[in-house]
Amino acid sequence: MSDGTGSPRGGVCVVTGATSGIGLAAACALARLGARVIGVGRDAGRAGAALRRVEAAAAESGAPAPSFELADLSSLRETRALGERLASGSGGIDALVNCAGVFTSRRTLTPEGLETQFAVNHLAPFLLTTTLLPRLRAAPDGRIVVVSSASHRFGRIRWEDPSRARGYTGLGAYGQSKLGNVLFVRELARRLGSGSSVTVFAADPGLVRTDMGLKHGPSLASLGWRLRRRAGTSPEVPAAAIALLVASPELRGRTGLYWKDGRELAPSPRALDARAARRLWDLSEGITREILG
Repeated sequence: MSDGTGSPRGGVCVVTGATSGIGLAAACALARLGARVIGVGRDAGRAGAALRRVEAAAAESGAPAPSFELADLSSLRETRALGERLASGSGGIDALVNCAGVFTSRRTLTPEGLETQFAVNHLAPFLLTTTLLPRLRAAPDGRIVVVSSASHRFGRIRWEDPSRARGYTGLGAYGQSKLGNVLFVRELARRLGSGSSVTVFAADPGLVRTDMGLKHGPSLASLGWRLRRRAGTSPEVPAAAIALLVASPELRGRTGLYWKDGRELAPSPRALDARAARRLWDLSEGITREILG
């Protein structure tokens, strides 16, 4: 997404979770860099309000008018339909920022029978990214950012029970999904190869003042989230770091890495397990194939 002079400019950027929090801030940051932003949200009213914010940011840089797509990313069918709509256009997609995320302290299932956090936080980025790969490869310098979390460090993949029917805890499910993000990024980078025109990153936003942990009613976990977020940064801080990963020409080819605050950081030892990364890819393919046919 460079104009050839080293200055980030232009390009088509898809941002999920773009109606609030880090996703909305990232969409605005990319629009200010001149990108044509395609935001993704599930609620029409919130998408309309977010669109006005991104339009104002685009006006500052003279960027093309942004747009929004509606999709509930807890549904693999809606995620695939979104990917197919976006993939049907001509030309490349320069960047995909997988920012949509959810936390729930109580175990809930999607209409397709999947644990909600695993579906939204891991399977949706997996499916949307793989669906859009041909468009990203068509761009001269494609970028993929998957927003993970330091919570991946205590994450464990329950290989035989990824929907956590036994012994569910919200933080355990969240850690699993965020570990899944890092493993997915590393395996995707391996499959793309070192010579690929697409560079893929896992991004740790740090502690941020968002409402993600408060959306499913009162609980001990939501109380903890409310207390911890007081020490967090504004969403604009990680959004700026995400925009750097998307736009900086110097980062081309530095693929499969974990980034925080604009610098490379070592993830957990579990996130570096190449065998686990391949196993998670196979598991994710199997689940999506079983549901989508």
